[in-house]
Amino acid sequence: MDAALVTALGVIGSAVVAGAAAMYGSRISGRAQREGNAVNGFNSLTDQLQEERKELRTEVATLKLELAEERAESARLRLIVQTLGGTS
Repeated sequence: MDAALVTALGVIGSAVVAGAAAMYGSRISGRAQREGNAVNGFNSLTDQLQEERKELRTEVATLKLELAEERAESARLRLIVQTLGGTS
């Protein structure tokens, strides 16, 4: 073999290795991007759920307060009825 043939085979071999490395790197990059998108989506959903949970806690607290007020009013009215001689 002469030097030109060895050099040509070396260049072809290097190109094949470089192409394989590029394909492998592209697959890893694509997988990392998909995983990153999944994590971002998960974080977004988690944030939304936490906001909804906070809103629901506020709503439940408001409803509990309203229920307590209604019960107090009902007890007050029962007492008035009993004071006036009625039965509750």
